[in-house]
Amino acid sequence: MFKGIFTNLRGNFLGGITAGIVALPLALAFGVQSGLGPSAGLYGAIFIGFFASLFGGTNTQISGPTAPMTAVSMVVIAGIIAANEGNVEKALPYILLVFLLAGLFQIVLGLAGIGKYIKYIPYPVVSGFMTAIGVIILITQLSPLLGYNVEEDKEFVREYVPQAEEVLLDKILKEEAEEDILVLEDFRETIRRAEKITEEEIQMEALTLAKNDSSGVIGTLKVLPRALQNFKWLELVLALATIIIIFGFKYITKKVPSTLVALFVVSGAAVFLKLDYMPIKQIPSGFPMPNLEIFSNFNVAQITPYVFTALTLSFLGAIDSLLTSVVADNMTKTKHKPNQELIGQGIGNGVAAIFGGIPGAGATIRTVVNINSGGTTKLSGMIAAILLLVILLAAGPVASQIPAAVLAGILITVGIGVMDYKGLRAIPKMPRTEIIVMLVVLLLSVFWDLIYAVGIGLVLASLVFMKKIGDLTARKSKVVILEDADELELPWKDEIEIPQDLRKKVFIKRLKGPLFFGSTSEIQQLANDVPPSASHVIIRMGEVPYMDQSGLYAMEEILLNMNQKDIHPMFDGLQEQPNAMMSSIDIIPDLVPKECIFEDFKDAIIYIREHVTIDK
Repeated sequence: MFKGIFTNLRGNFLGGITAGIVALPLALAFGVQSGLGPSAGLYGAIFIGFFASLFGGTNTQISGPTAPMTAVSMVVIAGIIAANEGNVEKALPYILLVFLLAGLFQIVLGLAGIGKYIKYIPYPVVSGFMTAIGVIILITQLSPLLGYNVEEDKEFVREYVPQAEEVLLDKILKEEAEEDILVLEDFRETIRRAEKITEEEIQMEALTLAKNDSSGVIGTLKVLPRALQNFKWLELVLALATIIIIFGFKYITKKVPSTLVALFVVSGAAVFLKLDYMPIKQIPSGFPMPNLEIFSNFNVAQITPYVFTALTLSFLGAIDSLLTSVVADNMTKTKHKPNQELIGQGIGNGVAAIFGGIPGAGATIRTVVNINSGGTTKLSGMIAAILLLVILLAAGPVASQIPAAVLAGILITVGIGVMDYKGLRAIPKMPRTEIIVMLVVLLLSVFWDLIYAVGIGLVLASLVFMKKIGDLTARKSKVVILEDADELELPWKDEIEIPQDLRKKVFIKRLKGPLFFGSTSEIQQLANDVPPSASHVIIRMGEVPYMDQSGLYAMEEILLNMNQKDIHPMFDGLQEQPNAMMSSIDIIPDLVPKECIFEDFKDAIIYIREHVTIDK
């Protein structure tokens, strides 16, 4: 696993340093977007980057928080905080536990050998999801772009005061119920406790409710009119300057990361000019400490609703990482180990969760930068993570002075870059069904739920695929009288040389493609095309590689129908899997005797010559 890790020290050092520098602003920005603050993004980049590199299966991969993983994490974090009365500290152990579960699931996926199957996820689902991630980032960054802060909008917060009072009263009633002192006939104790609620507590609860209601895509759109009315020119200018530098500096040189240039130039200018901007949350100084409350306050009931979410996070991280691994393979002419990569990513995400970091995956841009800068082994990814740790320990207070608008500008460029323009441009040329799948995933992801959107998209894509295969199977399957057998060419050309005297009573049932639940109704309909006057039907199975349970019973129904009409079925070219399926429920030999199963069509014709009575 660690063979050759210390070769090419100079290249790996340069690659790791460069990748770490590129990762810094993105880690801070993704941490802010997640809702846990910049430190969570930095912790994620450090621990995922180090352990995924050490234990992973792609030598040059640089891992850390990514746009897709952060977008899903943001939904998880908001949901758990809301379920814990808006208290971030109370919700944090459960949030991190979900992230830890996602890492453990990735390890299980790797050990189970699932890595090689990730590539089968349909492109319309991936395309719709990636475009949705970009749209979500763009919309949710509108408020910080405009400098709008819910905490400063006293009028908006005031609207939630009645709801806040209701929530606080509900808490009192729950406390009394737990203490077994709630008496419906006498609310004197309730009144006594309610009178102790201060105005400050009401305002804090109202602010929490206002923040929850203004988060996410729907929340951002809800407060957008207020943001436009109260926007701050300074924050807007800082964000726009960041965006312009990121896109413009690439035309000057690509040797220096434009994101890093924008971070230093705009932040430096804001600090030097002593502008009255809104900074990011304070980044704690010192080495990150493990959050042991994950284990000490473990509550199965609290995380049960999020087990599916954790599983989705693990699959998303797996897809994100393995796609980056393929890019790395193409650039380095090497071959990654997909299952080992999943194990490494799982270990990285698990450790990051314990230390308070958000989950991540293999990051394509950072990996490309690493390779182009000389990185060739796992050491480069570990060096990138160590660099971020050094920055955290040495410059945490300095990084806390970064304007929030600068990170909003960085995230907006990420949102623009992550969208799948290739898929969007192909819409006019794509089949209608695939367009529907892509748009369903896109719209549901943006306006409802990312996780359910992917699940629904996979189901829709699977149904569309099965419908297409079923239609294809039915279209290429046909019942013909031997007299007309030469109407088709390959693969039925051996039917041309049929004795003329047999062409009135013998029919051919041509099947092509898998016989599964998506094609059974059409195949059964074909059986009705065989007239009662037929004496024998040759069912050509050479082009049927697979039969599922639905196909098996459909075939049984067809054969029973033939037997009732005194028509003798025969199989030609029966393959191993369909043979085993039909033998398992005694279709063979009860409905089709073994002597009526032939390896090729010529043997079937010889049998017919000997057993079919020709009308004179």
